[in-house]
Amino acid sequence: MPKTIQVRVDDYIKDSADMLFESLGMDTTTAIRIFLSASLAARGIPFPVEQRQNSDTAILEAINRRKTGVSFLTADEFMTNMEIAIEKGAQDASEQL
Repeated sequence: MPKTIQVRVDDYIKDSADMLFESLGMDTTTAIRIFLSASLAARGIPFPVEQRQNSDTAILEAINRRKTGVSFLTADEFMTNMEIAIEKGAQDASEQL
């Protein structure tokens, strides 16, 4: 006999997910079933779960760095770091395929 799962989420998340899954030709319930089946097949979460820094944290860290006298990157250092980040992002994306 099927069991029911109830989950409370913000209206925005629910509405956005509904629109996304509808654009993929399914409803949210079907998407959740797919997630649960994929989790069982993977014997875990079927995608990487990582701790990421949100933009507020990054801004606060930059403010604190500046207050302690730490200088920001030069334009050349910034561009080098951006090129490395873009390359790493491209590599990460290709690994997920």
